[in-house]
Amino acid sequence: MVERLRAVESRNITYVDDGWPVFWQEARGANVRDVDGNVYVDLSSAFGVALLGHNNPAVVSAVREQSGTLMHGMGDVHPSGPKLELLERLCALAPWGQARAVLATTGSEAVEVALKTAQVATGRPGLLAFTGGYHGLTLGALAVTEREHFRAPFTARLYGGVAFAAFPDLALDGEGAADMALTEVRVALENGLPNGDAIGAVIVEPVQGRAGARIAPDGFMASLSQIASESGVLVIADEVLTGLGRCGAMFASQLVGLEADIVCVGKALGGGVPISACLARREVMDAWPESRGEAIHTSTFLGHPLACAAALAVLNILESEHIADRARALGARLLEVLHGELASAQGVIDVRGLGALIGIELAGEGQAVRVAEAALREGLILLPAGDRGQVIELTPPATLSDLQAEHACRVLVRLIQEVTQG
Repeated sequence: MVERLRAVESRNITYVDDGWPVFWQEARGANVRDVDGNVYVDLSSAFGVALLGHNNPAVVSAVREQSGTLMHGMGDVHPSGPKLELLERLCALAPWGQARAVLATTGSEAVEVALKTAQVATGRPGLLAFTGGYHGLTLGALAVTEREHFRAPFTARLYGGVAFAAFPDLALDGEGAADMALTEVRVALENGLPNGDAIGAVIVEPVQGRAGARIAPDGFMASLSQIASESGVLVIADEVLTGLGRCGAMFASQLVGLEADIVCVGKALGGGVPISACLARREVMDAWPESRGEAIHTSTFLGHPLACAAALAVLNILESEHIADRARALGARLLEVLHGELASAQGVIDVRGLGALIGIELAGEGQAVRVAEAALREGLILLPAGDRGQVIELTPPATLSDLQAEHACRVLVRLIQEVTQG
């Protein structure tokens, strides 16, 4: 199957090495079965999507029922009922009294909507982002994604009105990291950008995901929000990974003190079906002109009935099964075990997390990659993170059982010790 894939897919897409990848055939809860019959515990929840577990029965049922009545609609011309209901539910969950939303398909697209919304609302196209930030790989989102690996081939195509401030990292930069980062923010907002554009928005992840579950020091996000507000700059919270219960609350922004004007959600929203959304305060979103029959931002699958039905089922489960509480408790259990076992381990720099988003930072470049490859052979699916492949990132389903968690931690600790100690 690897040979067949290599014959038809761009070689840039799927990484191939000895024993990597495996081809998935079936998934349920926190387990995945591959085409060879091997069963794994999935500690990635497939890029954070399967927060409710793979093939959640209620989501499957909603998709099956919707597929029997209306598979596709005309989202920006003749909307479906599920689209309207989902928008109402999302806006009711938003962290403002009144909200408006735009539905999309991917996290990157939700970020694109957010960036356009900020420009329409402020009249200022410039943007402030953070080192280590990851917001997607479409051109607008890539412009505010800092990692050179993604940016370098397309630099000539990227908008040049973006400044990057340091994301404060206590583990690496010490106690003064937050103050230095806030100083960079103030300077950028006061001076504008080298291309002359004024800054209209700051985009930030409440917890940096692909950088390795990086958490800013206490008070940083609140100070960032205050500085932005005083400067008349909008705050965009990229909650594509962190939102909808993953970190122990509906929005991770609530936990870290970030007061956003615009919020992007995705990944877990569809329970496995592609859908995302950009939410904003009503007065911000109302800066868009009213449609006169031709929307200036839309897409063919906007408000897709099947995806909306799945998302409605997800929102029902998030509330009825208290998923945020379960994610918070799961994360606390995992961190307690990992801290206890790895606190004095050679080559482990930090073990951190917020809810069911956990990062284990190792000293050596590429060591997390080696752990991920070894873990796959032992029946665990996890992903490396960080710009040097130095962070093991865990984003398990909130439905991970105690026995699965105990087994995963036992195997993971052993593999980390083997890799870091040579």
